[in-house]
Amino acid sequence: MKRPVAESGGVPLTFEMQRRVEFADTDLAGVVHFTRFFQYMEEAEHAFLRSRGLSVVMRWHGQQLGWPRVAAECEYFRPAFFEDVLTLRLTLTKVGRKSLTYTTEFYRGEELLARGQITTCCCIMLPDGRMSPIELPEELRQRLLAP
Repeated sequence: MKRPVAESGGVPLTFEMQRRVEFADTDLAGVVHFTRFFQYMEEAEHAFLRSRGLSVVMRWHGQQLGWPRVAAECEYFRPAFFEDVLTLRLTLTKVGRKSLTYTTEFYRGEELLARGQITTCCCIMLPDGRMSPIELPEELRQRLLAP
């Protein structure tokens, strides 16, 4: 189940979804491998953007936009296990001139298991395959911050 939840004033804006831990997410001890939390954060980011009619790779006024990561971190408090149902609470914590910062908290029930953060940069994709940072278009900013 995915549901956006807006707090007054736009930012911070929180998006919540649930995800069941799959067997492939775990190590030999049955614990979710630490790298999966980064994949889960990305999954929550994609779902949040889709809820806003956006994507991590999209056409915008004739140009292809992307959101490469410029920073990522995660702090772990408790392990998660195969078949746990996790609630991922993604909060858009900062909207800069060119960047977005998301904080994702991972819960099993009411228990906080981990907290991670990803910062992305709005870029246009150039014909030669390189990416060039651009200011966040105002219309995109409004979509991201709409309640």
